[in-house]
Amino acid sequence: MPVRGGFAVGRDSVVAALRADTALRGGRLTWTPVRVGISGDGRQGFTLGYATVRRPGGDVVPQKYLTYWLRESDGWHAAVYRRGRASGAAPLELLRPLLPGAAVAPSDDSARIAAYPQSLDSAERAFSADAQQIGLRAAFVRYGSPDAMNMGGGGHASFVSGPDSIGAVVAEGEPPTGSSVSWAPDRGVIVASSGDLGVTIGTIVVNEPDSAGNRASFPFFTVWRRSGPGQPWRYVAE
Repeated sequence: MPVRGGFAVGRDSVVAALRADTALRGGRLTWTPVRVGISGDGRQGFTLGYATVRRPGGDVVPQKYLTYWLRESDGWHAAVYRRGRASGAAPLELLRPLLPGAAVAPSDDSARIAAYPQSLDSAERAFSADAQQIGLRAAFVRYGSPDAMNMGGGGHASFVSGPDSIGAVVAEGEPPTGSSVSWAPDRGVIVASSGDLGVTIGTIVVNEPDSAGNRASFPFFTVWRRSGPGQPWRYVAE
């Protein structure tokens, strides 16, 4: 789970970070998923939606969330999770689920599926490299799925939908070419054995150092999807 300064890793660390979150202290968190996607092997998936924190005294804080899931022998478990602020209440109508093009039998053949994580790692790195040349907006348009959704920051009540709209939001204040940030999946890549759904986990780094010579960095994760092995990866949720 992204936290200030990096990631909380492991269930105990994530629970500790949630307990230390002052926005949640003494309050009650509820949430509603509005979109789900699943891999062809049925072992991985993601949900995104809207959450509400009700604090003691009656304050209500709207939020958004994104979770990447792994299906294990005892059921579904959250593998990567994040929440973000929202500017107000959002519609809770269910969106069309993102289903695989075909169902395939799960595989544990590491030799057969070894190339899948590397292909997604390469796609994320190419995404960043292209942004340095053509600009953030153009890169987000190029690498986005038509049904991509982005949290959009606390200034938006709903997720931002579609690569054109996402590109406009993330590139606000950016030059038309080049990028103020670069990124890489340096914390890992998870891909389903069907090779059609995965998540990249890494760090965004500000390209220009500050007056002390330090470069700010931020954790991120992105859900990617494609129609099948050999097809291009496109981000679908972040």
